[in-house]
Amino acid sequence: MSTTPLTRAAVPRTAPRRPPPSRPSVSRARAAAGPVRPVDACPPDHVSLVRPDWPLDLRRALSPWSRGTGDPTLCEAPDGIWRTTTTPDGSATVRLRPVAGEVHVAAWGPGAGWAGGAVPGWLGVHDRSDGFRPEHHPLVARLHRAAPWLRLGRCGRTWDVLVAAVLEQKVTTIEAHRVWRALLRLAGEPPPGPAPEGMRVVPSPQAVLAVTDWQWHRCGLDGARRRALRAVASVASRLEPGDCDSPALQRKLRTVPGIGVWTAAEVVQRTHGCPDTVSVGDYHLKNLVGWSLAGRKTDDDGMLELLEPWRGHRQRVVRLLMFGGSMPPRRGPRMAPTDYRSF
Repeated sequence: MSTTPLTRAAVPRTAPRRPPPSRPSVSRARAAAGPVRPVDACPPDHVSLVRPDWPLDLRRALSPWSRGTGDPTLCEAPDGIWRTTTTPDGSATVRLRPVAGEVHVAAWGPGAGWAGGAVPGWLGVHDRSDGFRPEHHPLVARLHRAAPWLRLGRCGRTWDVLVAAVLEQKVTTIEAHRVWRALLRLAGEPPPGPAPEGMRVVPSPQAVLAVTDWQWHRCGLDGARRRALRAVASVASRLEPGDCDSPALQRKLRTVPGIGVWTAAEVVQRTHGCPDTVSVGDYHLKNLVGWSLAGRKTDDDGMLELLEPWRGHRQRVVRLLMFGGSMPPRRGPRMAPTDYRSF
């Protein structure tokens, strides 16, 4: 593939007000970006190079896997962006460093080879927009031109994204991210290699099942999400993508108690980089789509009707609207996060 310089696409002056993103960019938290052990003293177990043939924005490419400020699995340090992950071979720590239009990949741990080989998928190398017709709406066409960096990445691991998706069910983003950090501190594994201080690997299904009720309460997790998380941990090995396509994995996920349409969609958007699956049931998404495309609030059925002209690429349109769409004016207080630790 040809090489182009890394760049950050800017929103044009004519673009509408950007709504609050559903997923924040890579964490720059003080704790996560703490001192890094000397990399030279710990040679990586895997080294590779990715040469994107589009104007890659590394932080934006990795943002779907970020869970807010201080996410222990993803952070930006002076020497690159670091991410921890589980793999079929064990845990891994990956450092991604952009240099002159290339991405230098280094990985440590028993899963280093698998994780390093998955990096092109994280960045969206396999994403194809064949058949996408942005000209069906002037805003979508304008955002498509303004966001040449947009690629839908895939990670190939259900467990890591499923844990986070369950924690985000029917709560505010602030609350979900707080519980995510608490769970990683409580049960997450120390990352292999010279990872920045404070990073953790998503706990294994066995570690999740070993968490006691009083520990869950201290993390702030309510009973419904607790039961759903224990249910998916009990069958986690059967939920990895393997040869499953996106619809097949969604059907599998929805057979697990506590996993519905929204959670299954959130998972396949990341495991497969699915360009079409929309998170039906999301509290804010329907209003983002309705206000951006039609200037009105709508419900889930109305959202899907507005997105119908782009069937096959509806999630791609959603990602563009998250970049430069608009939300209805706020006329009341924001929903307050619920702290279940006080119950």
